[in-house]
Amino acid sequence: MRTEMPVRGLREAAPSRIWTLGAVSFLNARPLVDALVDREGIVVRPAVPSRLAAMLESGACDAALMPVVDYWRRRDVLQRVSDACIASSGETMTVRVYSKVPPDKMERLHVDTHSHTSLVLARVIWREMYGRRLDLRPFDADDVNGPKDDVEGVLLIGDKVASSRRHGFGFEVDLGAAWMHLTGLPFVFAAWYAPRDCDCTVLSKALEQARDKGVADAARIASEQGPLHGWPVQLAQKYLCGIMQYKLTDSMRAAMDRFFGFIEQDDLTE
Repeated sequence: MRTEMPVRGLREAAPSRIWTLGAVSFLNARPLVDALVDREGIVVRPAVPSRLAAMLESGACDAALMPVVDYWRRRDVLQRVSDACIASSGETMTVRVYSKVPPDKMERLHVDTHSHTSLVLARVIWREMYGRRLDLRPFDADDVNGPKDDVEGVLLIGDKVASSRRHGFGFEVDLGAAWMHLTGLPFVFAAWYAPRDCDCTVLSKALEQARDKGVADAARIASEQGPLHGWPVQLAQKYLCGIMQYKLTDSMRAAMDRFFGFIEQDDLTE
């Protein structure tokens, strides 16, 4: 994804303003933003998920496809502006914990700093399923050498999970699948948010139109964009067409409420 992308194939009247959007830079966001690329009146600025809240807060973007936990932490000043989202019902393929010890024995987890929602989700899963409060050790996922300390387990997210194998770990936990096992609900990782004082009526319609077009074109997007993100085409098509979900449903809203409830209940605010 380019660093700035000023939705393809969507016709409308000349825009009354320029919208700058912060968006997840991984393959899973492509069906939401592909039709926004080169659309008049919209500039898309991609970033790893953990950087989007700061971009929105600083004014570097008008709205952001940001982790839901970052919305929860700023819920008094933010609004959701679309029913477009990044979600899964069960397996995610790209949000996984790799462990050298059985999951119920793990105490220390090195976490990919590209994510905020996933590291909180890991804490929820281990607290609720295994009765353990994990000691989280953040590490820079851009460091090819990985965490330097003795590693019991590591949480990785995004395209890097699909594009390379993890050697030396005997156990894997897909956090979307674990959440489904725990709650029977899907999980929402990110959605579009903007400041509460922003009139996003026109933008909301554009985001939902772009989502609908992107979902319809998901196989093509996977074929074109998958290899650029390190994915084999067939696996990318399975991921975008069969694993990821992009429209917020009632069960997804219930899942978000459940997740936020766990955060408060288990004092996982940080």
